[in-house]
Amino acid sequence: MTTEATAKLAVLIDADNANPGAIPELLAEVAKFGTAHVKRAYGDWTGTRLKGWKDHLLDQSIQPVQQFAYTTGKNATDAAMIIDAMDLLYSGRFDGFCIVSSDSDLTRLAARIRESGLTVYGFGERKTPQPFVAACDKFIHTENLKSVTAPIETKPTSRATAPRLKGDTALVNLLRRAVEAASDDDGWARLATVGHIITKQRPDFDSRSYGYPKLSDLISATTLFEVDRRGSGGGKSPVIYARDKRPLGGDPRQATTGG
Repeated sequence: MTTEATAKLAVLIDADNANPGAIPELLAEVAKFGTAHVKRAYGDWTGTRLKGWKDHLLDQSIQPVQQFAYTTGKNATDAAMIIDAMDLLYSGRFDGFCIVSSDSDLTRLAARIRESGLTVYGFGERKTPQPFVAACDKFIHTENLKSVTAPIETKPTSRATAPRLKGDTALVNLLRRAVEAASDDDGWARLATVGHIITKQRPDFDSRSYGYPKLSDLISATTLFEVDRRGSGGGKSPVIYARDKRPLGGDPRQATTGG
């Protein structure tokens, strides 16, 4: 059985629609999901538009794939990525794909790879169209990846306060419903399971969007849940559980409020 640590991944980068400054942190994020056995970046490398990519290609051992822009207004890069992705898919050597782009034209590619039973991780800016986000198993906004090469004026996401989090009805409902779905008879839910449920519903959900590095930090900050860390002895990381502070069997209408 393949685990995330041993998953073989193909990383395909649309250089026309990706920020080269985010690549080091992006590949560090990819490493959380598996090992990148293929790393390719697509674009027209004969022009000056992609000149900022050179150092990153060399430093990160990314293979540049030349794709001429045959005509104005047509994205030949997407077509080249799709052809290569299907070749890699049919090779049967990979467990998942990482598609780096903010372009909705790759939506069908992501859906097709998932139809074959492989995992698709998407990486793109917050402007990425929702259809592409929804077509991925997990989508990471590159703005949440802190890069040492990012411009000085780029500010990290501010940490949302408890009142702000509790006032975010969509967030509160998402967290409460996920905790309820994963809970045992006493209402306790393993946070790792809660995270998987949330990702299935919202592929682009990321606690870093609210200024918190981990889901456990975010869920604690809402002050709406009890958090319990269990079994931290023997040098092992504790298993984290969460429980809604509302009484079990409470009024379900309260799920739509922050209280």
